[in-house]
Amino acid sequence: MSDQPGGDQPASLSPVPDGYADWLHDLKNRIHSAQQRAALAVNRELVLLYWQIGRDILVRQAEQGWGAKVIERLAHDLRTAFPEMKGFSPRNLKYMRAFAEAWPEAAFVQQAVAQIPWGHNLVLLDRLNTEAERRWYASKTIAHNWSRNVLAMQIETRLLERSGSAVTNFPASLPKPQSDLARESLKDPYRFDFLGLSDEAQERDIERALVKHVTEFLLELGAGFAFVGRQVLLDVGGDEFFIDLLFYHLKLRCYVVIELKAGKFKPEHLGQLGFYLTAVDRQVKSEIDNPTIGLLLCKSKNKVVAEYALGDKTQPMGIAEYKLLESLPEELQTSLPSIEQIERELGNLAE
Repeated sequence: MSDQPGGDQPASLSPVPDGYADWLHDLKNRIHSAQQRAALAVNRELVLLYWQIGRDILVRQAEQGWGAKVIERLAHDLRTAFPEMKGFSPRNLKYMRAFAEAWPEAAFVQQAVAQIPWGHNLVLLDRLNTEAERRWYASKTIAHNWSRNVLAMQIETRLLERSGSAVTNFPASLPKPQSDLARESLKDPYRFDFLGLSDEAQERDIERALVKHVTEFLLELGAGFAFVGRQVLLDVGGDEFFIDLLFYHLKLRCYVVIELKAGKFKPEHLGQLGFYLTAVDRQVKSEIDNPTIGLLLCKSKNKVVAEYALGDKTQPMGIAEYKLLESLPEELQTSLPSIEQIERELGNLAE
């Protein structure tokens, strides 16, 4: 009897015994885990091999005076010996050399860098200048399982410089290590370029757009944030109040209230935010949750004013700016034509 379409499907199936479905589910999970471990092991060995090749090139060029042309010869010989293997082009061999030069410590390569794919390592080499920066982004890639595109985006938007730089009162209002984790969980500024909104956008426009692009928003917020809702209703003594955005942080084990202000930060904004924190603590959070954290996002702020405003607050709060559209670098601003110049040129063409 010939097999049915699908290859390994038998013509007839016997009745499923009790417990079979659970056993099959467990087997699938174990097979999937084994496949992942195998893929990680293959990647680790490949990255370590590339590092060893790069180190050998470095040593021989330094100690024996081999010139740059040896890479061309080596690429030819390796591709001849291993025609089925990719990765032995002159360009990739030069990357191996740069890789070994960037990571001189074999222990760190084995423990950390070998855990991320070769393509990720090339992004670190191409886009970052210092070992400290590469270490930071490599560790974040491992911790959050970033894809290569996400890693490149995080570098492009200067995540390292923005992380942990919001003005907060967390050291005084939260116990360690929660205060350190909370501080590192906030950025300044937040980048909302993905919204495509101009600087003139109003709070509700931004709020609606953030919910529409919640996947990108969560990525910008960082690992651990889970979206709860927008314009969340709070009934306090019969009066209705609405929180702009409510999140839950899985690592901090607490709710996070986010309030948007389209203008410059004012100290009175914290009074409203504090009221929302109290309401969430009393009406929403459970006994196992930590105190609710507030994040005020404003278009601009005076850092000294923000620090003063937080000085006497006992509830955990942070203040950060948001950027809707990144302004052009000065060198590009001076080289690009103005709107008036473009209009004049178009007028000349029409004549």
